[in-house]
Amino acid sequence: MTRRAVLRGIGHYLPARIVPNAEMETIVETSDEWIKTRSGIERRHFAADGELTSHLAIKAAEAALSDAGVAASGIDAVIVATSTPDTTFPSVATLVQGALGTAGFALDVQAVCAGFVYAMSTADAFIVSGQASRVLVIGAETFSRIMNWEDRTTCVLFGDGAGAVILEAQERKGTNADAGILATDLNSDGRFRDILYVDGGVSSTQSSGVLVMQGKEVFRHAVEKLAQTAETALEKAGLEASDVDWIVPHQANARIITRTAQKMGVPMSRVVMTVQDHGNTSAASIPLALSVAKSEGKFAPGQVLVMEAIGGGLAWGAVVLRL
Repeated sequence: MTRRAVLRGIGHYLPARIVPNAEMETIVETSDEWIKTRSGIERRHFAADGELTSHLAIKAAEAALSDAGVAASGIDAVIVATSTPDTTFPSVATLVQGALGTAGFALDVQAVCAGFVYAMSTADAFIVSGQASRVLVIGAETFSRIMNWEDRTTCVLFGDGAGAVILEAQERKGTNADAGILATDLNSDGRFRDILYVDGGVSSTQSSGVLVMQGKEVFRHAVEKLAQTAETALEKAGLEASDVDWIVPHQANARIITRTAQKMGVPMSRVVMTVQDHGNTSAASIPLALSVAKSEGKFAPGQVLVMEAIGGGLAWGAVVLRL
């Protein structure tokens, strides 16, 4: 028998304020057509004044707990993937723990848009090693707080939101027919740090800074590396692209999502895409997409999901999970 991290519940939360492309036209020189053509984005959500990353995370966590039918006291670890924490410290995860009353330990993971994949891999390691039995994994971001509102190539792309999942230890046979996380693949390459970064920080400028991105370079790396990491994770799981029921990719750009699916030979009918409604919510985008897809009845027990993401660092990775 093998100890597996099995998906028990999913939930999400989006701020009430919806910002369509038409409103972005009043903020920066752009157009609805320009944004949709280059990214596929039609609208995004922005957090309200005083609404913090931890607030979004807590609400997404509550939704996941409700979906799983699990009490907060039954959680023994909280992992939050975020690049936009409330404060330098304490971690957002400990704020969630304090609000919900979960047991055990809590920590943040920072891998920008790849953060949720890194957090899922970390949770899997804790569960498989026996250090935790039920882990709340959250991706939560308020990227609207680090936008350069004079850069029309970036500020129109991002939004705020949170998604959460509950992973639970279960004994399985140890084959790729098991429910749960079957394989993960993580990568990073700091040589490319300058193509996507925030130009501030505690040690460097004593300020949060704003996002800076070389869009063409990020696009080029994204398509190649996302397909590669997904294929590597599938190989580790002993599966092939034809075995995949759903790709749930990081929701950065519709063109990247489409090109990556083509490179893997997976039809778009098997790809979950929510970027049009949420924009790029960084570490929150995959769990948001998971939750929306589940609410739409797309998932069924036994199906194979591949989650893949790339973000600043560069950092990228994939998770193969059977429902």
